[in-house]
Amino acid sequence: MAERESVLVVCPGRGTYGKAELGYLKRHHADKAEAIAAFDAVREAGGQPTVSELDGAERFSPPLHTRGDIASPLIYAASYLDFLAIDRSRFDVAAVTGNSMGWYTALACGGAVSGERGFEIVDAMGRNSQAGEAGGQVLITLVDENWQEVAHLRARVLAFAADIGTRDGCALHVSIELGGMIVFAGNEAGLAALLAEAPPNPAREPLRLVNHGPFHTPLMGGSSEAALAQLPSAWFGSPSRPMIDGRGHVWRPHASGAGALHSYTFVTQILETYDFTRAVQVAVKEYAPDRIVLLGPGDTLGGAIAQALIAIQWWGLRSKADFQELQASDPFLISMGREDQRALVTA
Repeated sequence: MAERESVLVVCPGRGTYGKAELGYLKRHHADKAEAIAAFDAVREAGGQPTVSELDGAERFSPPLHTRGDIASPLIYAASYLDFLAIDRSRFDVAAVTGNSMGWYTALACGGAVSGERGFEIVDAMGRNSQAGEAGGQVLITLVDENWQEVAHLRARVLAFAADIGTRDGCALHVSIELGGMIVFAGNEAGLAALLAEAPPNPAREPLRLVNHGPFHTPLMGGSSEAALAQLPSAWFGSPSRPMIDGRGHVWRPHASGAGALHSYTFVTQILETYDFTRAVQVAVKEYAPDRIVLLGPGDTLGGAIAQALIAIQWWGLRSKADFQELQASDPFLISMGREDQRALVTA
């Protein structure tokens, strides 16, 4: 039997289930009816439309499908079932990580919680965020069209954002470090100032993210309190495979306490910056995977992963052109949300 390739599994966060992903569960996971039924039962018990109903809708509705209480369970279901579909006879999962909401999926993929508990966590957090604190997120791009960081732009943007945060009535924080991008989160006054006055980057204008709250900032205090009250530490255990969190910390099997993991997930992870860039960089340095597998739905996180690798010149990558050349010959990053790559890792 041929030796299995090692893979780093990456779990996507919000914003990855769009119009093209409608029907994802039906197309790719019709053979996992029992798992989907378990997810549906959680939604039914809460008086919510099931993931089967939402995924099977006749058309994609942006006001509906992008809401936190709708998008989160849909994304989790697609991602977790994609994880189960990876061909384990050919691939060994060396470690898992995720971006933002993807951390909850990583908990299940890493074995720290069961698949059903993971869904309950995501479902509860999606409802908390939908009913929670006012505010949102804005994405600022720091790289040029070849995915190389524009000189001095990061320092200028961070200084500018820090200044906004000191203004009367304004709240603004770094929410997510996302490869060659930074996601800022804040209240409406802070976001408006950022959108109006941010230093320009010809590659991409600042983008307000639709239906996103002020995630990974102190503004989410109410969501953290609700999570601690609703979601017990008894659901957690030591992971069965390494998990890299939003600080770049590695939670190792047999060496990670359930209480500490519960506290990180529902306090630190909610209230502090999520450094996805560092998570990816630590993961590849620590485990040197043969490939990275990005779970579906969608593949929008692929650029951020590539930019995180370019920043440390992993495998000699220095630009978007280098990454595209690598992908064309023998993909290092395999996105299960892409039909042309999905078959590379499924049975």
